[in-house]
Amino acid sequence: MRTKILATAGLTAACGLLLAPTAHAEVEPGGWTSVSPTFNVQERGCGQVDNLTFQLTCSTASGDQRAERRYATYTGGTRQFEGYFRISSMGGTRISLKQTFNESAAGPFFMLAAERGGRLYAVHGGDTLSNAGTVGANVRVNTVHQVGNEHRTYINGSLKHTYSSPGGSFYDKFGAYRTSSGNGPATVVWSNVKFWRK
Repeated sequence: MRTKILATAGLTAACGLLLAPTAHAEVEPGGWTSVSPTFNVQERGCGQVDNLTFQLTCSTASGDQRAERRYATYTGGTRQFEGYFRISSMGGTRISLKQTFNESAAGPFFMLAAERGGRLYAVHGGDTLSNAGTVGANVRVNTVHQVGNEHRTYINGSLKHTYSSPGGSFYDKFGAYRTSSGNGPATVVWSNVKFWRK
């Protein structure tokens, strides 16, 4: 009887180990510390934010049309962002989804945007990163930023873009934002957003 109880306890412990969620889902694993930066919600023009749903409700091709979360500023070290987005509707095109903003230079440093049809591209330079951004698809985005060295962007776990980085102060933004050549309407739903540093 005692042997049976011990065996059951051992099996339960083993199952607990097997069923425990993985501690790290990020790319480039090793040495990361999870962080929870504060954020502000930004709604401008026809932008509307409802928790993690971001909408541009108009087709206006001018002015500041945005629905975003702006996270706290960081300087130095290496930072990683991870999140999943799903474009639930795209009546417009060329909508920015994720930005790494260079506060020191007062402008966006890296912008990931989507065109109608699913092309994901880097706004500065125009490089195509993926064609995974079709309406209804869940897409995982990771950015790894070594301040003063390099910024790397992963789509669905694959490295798609590298960009030399200056030093200075930066922050992350995500949501739905009309680029200078874009317009809405668009609805983007984000989920499972995480941040790390090392």
